[in-house]
Amino acid sequence: MHLHAGPSVANRYVDGAEMMHLAKRAGYRGFVIKDHYFPTMMSARITEKHLNNTTGIRVFGGIALNNSVGLFNLNALDAAYGMGAKFVWMPTVSSKRHIDEHKGHFPGSGNMTVEENPVYYLDENGELLPNVVKVLEFVAKRPDLILSTGHGSVAEIDALLHRAVQMKVDKIVVNHPHFLIGATMDDIERWANLGAYIELNSGVFTEVSHTGVVPHSVIRDILNVVPMEKIVVDSDFGQMKNGDPIVHHAQFLDVLLNEIGLSEAQVSLMAKETPAKLLGI
Repeated sequence: MHLHAGPSVANRYVDGAEMMHLAKRAGYRGFVIKDHYFPTMMSARITEKHLNNTTGIRVFGGIALNNSVGLFNLNALDAAYGMGAKFVWMPTVSSKRHIDEHKGHFPGSGNMTVEENPVYYLDENGELLPNVVKVLEFVAKRPDLILSTGHGSVAEIDALLHRAVQMKVDKIVVNHPHFLIGATMDDIERWANLGAYIELNSGVFTEVSHTGVVPHSVIRDILNVVPMEKIVVDSDFGQMKNGDPIVHHAQFLDVLLNEIGLSEAQVSLMAKETPAKLLGI
């Protein structure tokens, strides 16, 4: 449910078509292509149409509400949904939190030269900006669309989740709260109790990812406060430095089984069954 496959402004280890071939060999039922700068429904739909006639593998795309698409741009979101977007990600690379944490050049931006305008989507009273509320209204009317929280701050995500739940947004995923976001275990537990799914992405963990910075002990911490049925295990791989995304993700599943001590049924729930339910496959 979270893979950075090209084409993209940055070099990626696989594009959508190459990922389809890897997914076929690995027995995948589907995958989601994410990009920070450009909606991914076109590559997803073309890949699925022309390459899955013998596999039945589904390929999904979405739109990240960053500067490159006009931020909280309902026209862009509407067009993306019309093309089959399954995800809408709140600001990632344009988020003030992301920019503050990535000092200097962000590798995922490739050779882009125009500076990001940092986005913080709460007003001085800590309330969601009106155009963010309009995005939630759009998503709430489309129960097949998954809202993901992106790279915002704890305060932004907290306000977003409370309002989204109030507006009866059906599917919400908190992107890697254990990485970049700065969330505490109390924050993560609170968000899960609100009904959000908590993402556990293999691409940020040490020993599995060449770019990983999060120790495996965090996995146990999260499992102590979040029910397994509210966790989504996914990849976030696709970076050139990390190589084959399926190989490294499989290594993370081995960590869950052999180091953390989970059962195959527990890993299957978090890495297969819950993602499949959210994606509707």
